[in-house]
Amino acid sequence: MVILLADAFQADLPKRLEAFGTVVQDMGKVAEAEIIIVRSKTKVTKDIIDAAPKLKFIIRGGVGVDTIDVPYAESKKIAVTNTPEASSVAVAELAFAMMVAMPANIAPADASMKQGKWLKKELERTELLGKTLGLVGIGRIAREVAVRAKAFGMRVIAYDKYVEKSDAAEMMGLDKVYAQADYLSLHTPLTDETKGMINAKSIAVMKKGMRIINTCRGQVVVEADVAAALSTGDLAGYAADVFYAEPPTGSPLLTAPHTLLAPHLGASTAENLVRLGDCIVERVQNYVKGAK
Repeated sequence: MVILLADAFQADLPKRLEAFGTVVQDMGKVAEAEIIIVRSKTKVTKDIIDAAPKLKFIIRGGVGVDTIDVPYAESKKIAVTNTPEASSVAVAELAFAMMVAMPANIAPADASMKQGKWLKKELERTELLGKTLGLVGIGRIAREVAVRAKAFGMRVIAYDKYVEKSDAAEMMGLDKVYAQADYLSLHTPLTDETKGMINAKSIAVMKKGMRIINTCRGQVVVEADVAAALSTGDLAGYAADVFYAEPPTGSPLLTAPHTLLAPHLGASTAENLVRLGDCIVERVQNYVKGAK
């Protein structure tokens, strides 16, 4: 059996997977692969699936499977899975770090100091204590964010189409979350329904001066509408680790005011790469056991 590692993982993962088959890291060998393992970079499209006649199993190391043509894979009787349990803490910590950094003006303070400026009066701060955090989605990552927010004395509210009650947050309708939250952290999968859900219309419902943190998917946001709202002050800040296109060449967010941007670092902790490896090995092992 050939196992194709299409993206970069922990250095020891190829060796660990050799117990189950021949491990390759060259997409030129996709035709030989029975298992393909990806992260965010490689998109498993219809063309790739058609180029892999032996393919039986696709694993995405990470949260969500929107980088995989799941319906087409399933039509070919190819199993698809991900590793949502691995990345929760890593992504939650980045989301919360961004939420701390924005009102503290950490990025502009650092940049101005290195430019020889002393903006002690200009860079005012606000606190998280007593503020309301709204979560869109109440899955694993959102619940980890909620734990951290409560430790900072924040009220936590949330909307999730599929969850009525949660110990992590006070559940309510989406418009109520928009109207009450001082901070909005996005934790929804990318679907036809959620694509572009943060747009001029939804921003108009939001509490003026809200700050948004997006560590889920760039396509849930209409970037031009967010940039416009930042310019008018309807939004006080936007922090993102994900973008409509990656890298976000030409994105209006790159020149918009009051942004805090990162190059999709959410899952890129040393600890998470170890967890990803453990989850992937477990899934390959279970696949091999089931095939016998």
